[in-house]
Amino acid sequence: MAFAIDSQRIGAALLTVAATAVLVWFGTGLDPLWPLFWFAPLPVLLFAARNSGWATALTALVAWALGGLNLEHYFAAALRVPLMGRIEILMGPAIVLTLAVLLHRALLRRGAPWCALVAFPAVWVSFEYILNLTSPHGTAVSLAYSQLNFLPMLQLASVTGPWGVSFLLLAFSSALALGISLHKSAPRKAMQIVGATLATIALVLVFGAVRLALPLPPNHDVKVGLVASDAGLNQGVAAPGAETSRLLNDYASQAEFLTERGAQVVVLPEHLGEITDLDQESIDAIFQPIADRTGSTIVVGVGLESPLDPRNQARIYAPHTAVALYNKHHLLPPFESRFTPGNSLTLLPQSSGSIWGVAICKDMDFTQLSRQYGREGVGMMLAPGWDFVLDRISHGHMAIMRGVESGFAIARAGRGGSLMVADNRGRILGETDSNSAPFATLFVDVPAVHDGTVYQLLGDWFAALNLGLLALTLVRVFGSPVP
Repeated sequence: MAFAIDSQRIGAALLTVAATAVLVWFGTGLDPLWPLFWFAPLPVLLFAARNSGWATALTALVAWALGGLNLEHYFAAALRVPLMGRIEILMGPAIVLTLAVLLHRALLRRGAPWCALVAFPAVWVSFEYILNLTSPHGTAVSLAYSQLNFLPMLQLASVTGPWGVSFLLLAFSSALALGISLHKSAPRKAMQIVGATLATIALVLVFGAVRLALPLPPNHDVKVGLVASDAGLNQGVAAPGAETSRLLNDYASQAEFLTERGAQVVVLPEHLGEITDLDQESIDAIFQPIADRTGSTIVVGVGLESPLDPRNQARIYAPHTAVALYNKHHLLPPFESRFTPGNSLTLLPQSSGSIWGVAICKDMDFTQLSRQYGREGVGMMLAPGWDFVLDRISHGHMAIMRGVESGFAIARAGRGGSLMVADNRGRILGETDSNSAPFATLFVDVPAVHDGTVYQLLGDWFAALNLGLLALTLVRVFGSPVP
């Protein structure tokens, strides 16, 4: 009999691991299927309600880790992360989610199902938020990015930032698991927990649908041109001197072509070539005459190899105006460790009353910088980028979340990725792969209007709420014995 019971438990554990791992694998990663992760935690939470803490911990840890292996090739091949670093990246989130499952289980066993409901997402959201403040990779681990294609849910980011999206995503499975676990012993409470959670999600979706249906103010459209080339991408960055000059002249021809089509602003990718202090004047002489002649603004990404102050820089050429500069704030280690990080915004006020802002690639992984631009009333962010081919969707689209959070459109030109334009609701207005032509181009009318948001105004209030909820649930666990 004991052997039969152990076989059943082992079988249940294996089934739980397989189900969760498959849902995590396809529900997250570089090109997630957004509905799947809503159910990914459910098998583990159901297993936790019926099994010991050690069995739950082992099952949850293996399940999350196996699912997280969907990014192993990306970290190894594209980012060239060392083995120990990849293990840390894999096991860190798996351990946190395992602890979240154990806290959920402990509260359920102590007769505190409402606390169990919020504890599971609160653990993860607290982890996301702390990592956002302390890691050079910002919000990269956020589960909210799995929902970028679920536009009604995405609108919640305008109120809570990404933290609210992650919370509801995990609270859904938490509620279903509690409903199933309590349906015999406490059916009324089970219905209350499931009903309250589903009602909250329904209200969020209604809010999102209404926000998407509201028309944007007219007469703010800007004709945006983007251009990128993956030719020579394996060689990386053009060397200072003739090589950079030749490449930028080629890009200038494409930029001029787009201005002839009516583009009011043209965005080129990040760090196309390296220039020295002595090269700046000659490089500016390539693009400034085009801006003066056409009345368009051109944003060009270069690496300034100054001995005293090297920068990953965007140079902005506006008509009959001195060259404006933006220096990248958030640098990708170890690839950009030699550069000095920037610390200021670059604002481009327009005669129409609209304001444009500039950020570079990884800057758009961080909520705080974008919120600062939102508070300045920016209606469109111009973002040179450089991706790793494999992450052309996942990393390139992170900027969409920033636009929803802080109320601006996004125009991002990424080599090794895509040319992408999205409005301040997260709707993609145009996109094409940067390798679709020797010089891929995109020409889109963009509503460059700012829309004030709660998140822009109040910041990370929901993340702070989760820290408080986590503290309260921990007090509840350690302050009451198991019945």
